[in-house]
Amino acid sequence: MKSAKQLISTAAIKEGMKYLDKDPMGNFPKLINWAEKFAVQDNHKKAIQTFREIYADPDNNWNHLIQRVFNEVNKNSQEKFIINYIVNSGLVGLPLEAKMKKKYDCNIPWAILMDPTAACNLACTGCWAAEYSKASSLSNETIDRIITEGKELGIYMYIFSGGEPLVRKNDLIKIAEKHNDCMFLSFTNATLVDEEYAKELARVGNFMLAISVEGFEEETDMRRGKGTYKKVIKAMDLLKKYGVPFGFSTCYHSKNTEAIGSYEYVDYMVEKGCLFGWYFTYMPVGKDAVMDLLATPEQRKFMYHRVREMRETKPIFLMDFWNDGEYVDGCIAGGKNYLHINSNGDVEPCAFIHYSNVNINDVSLIDALKSPLFKEYNQGQPFNKNHLRPCPLLDNPEKLRGMVQRSGAHSTQPEDEEPVEELTDKCYEVAKNWAKTADELWENSPRGKAQKEKEEKEKEEQLA
Repeated sequence: MKSAKQLISTAAIKEGMKYLDKDPMGNFPKLINWAEKFAVQDNHKKAIQTFREIYADPDNNWNHLIQRVFNEVNKNSQEKFIINYIVNSGLVGLPLEAKMKKKYDCNIPWAILMDPTAACNLACTGCWAAEYSKASSLSNETIDRIITEGKELGIYMYIFSGGEPLVRKNDLIKIAEKHNDCMFLSFTNATLVDEEYAKELARVGNFMLAISVEGFEEETDMRRGKGTYKKVIKAMDLLKKYGVPFGFSTCYHSKNTEAIGSYEYVDYMVEKGCLFGWYFTYMPVGKDAVMDLLATPEQRKFMYHRVREMRETKPIFLMDFWNDGEYVDGCIAGGKNYLHINSNGDVEPCAFIHYSNVNINDVSLIDALKSPLFKEYNQGQPFNKNHLRPCPLLDNPEKLRGMVQRSGAHSTQPEDEEPVEELTDKCYEVAKNWAKTADELWENSPRGKAQKEKEEKEKEEQLA
């Protein structure tokens, strides 16, 4: 039986790409029909049907987003996104990941997040990356090996964080060029983006940026330093000029939630060219974490409702990595959907969980995924039947404490080693306060109601 990659031949790819050459919106139904030929998994088939419905409604905000992609993104990046993200990472990668998960009896992620360097040209308040040694970095050879081994497992999506990844921006361009069958994205403060680099990103086509911004000028400069916001806006203008796909990445906390959750903020991000927006809530990682920055239950609830509302009304793809736990069955870390490799090579379950059993410089990627802490994640997920309480640190701190203790994982923060007992102690009251609000939201959510009906049916069957 032929593999998915064999089925999706060069000729088939060329057939799909010809629909982008002229009048892409007019040819969009043909592009959907083309994709349907290769849809094997049920979720792929559902996605294709969803795209049909979106195209049929010209007033739909997702229809407007698709039009923005065709109008604002250069052709090279459009083609690389379809080939590398939709085909390789989706149609080819996901079935292979499922096969490898069964073969190795461990989580196989959809994406790998890694830190090329811990160095950064900013010093943002409350940054979790500040806990790492500024001198550490992953070599080009190590990054290349991680990606090569990842593709053998079906992983075609690679994300860079740091530090500031663009401190090594030329190295990252070379990596994207070598692995031109993969999709790359970098979190960045964008202050190192200049016109020449925007041209390079457009040239390679398979490299997107998620620009860190904390709101408008006042909120951004409060955490990132005076003048940062203006540099961010200048970078967005350059990227839009050359048709490079990018979005915003925003950490919401007690001081900026109302600003970053406002219609005005998202409308302005759309105006500047952002195609997606990723929201993260502030995490109290590190001994010097500013606990007052933690979002309150009321603020998390506000974001729960606001993001869902704007996702159905704004021409931009928005995600809240905590409040959207209901769509991915809770926590996505520990290799379930992604993992993190820091600049020292420590393989961690999450960017916010700085504990590990192994270093990628000493083991293969698959051996890292089979390490004790990752096995704990695999066996423990989801960490709460309420998927609006997904995190084993912020929402279920007893779960993280148990996993780290049982696995014997060590702290990966050489500058500020933080025992798991100290880290989780900070979160018990926070988790308790959120639980009441989260449970109310979950009980009234479609997935929460469906879960309750399933549980009641199972009880009836047991009594029958």
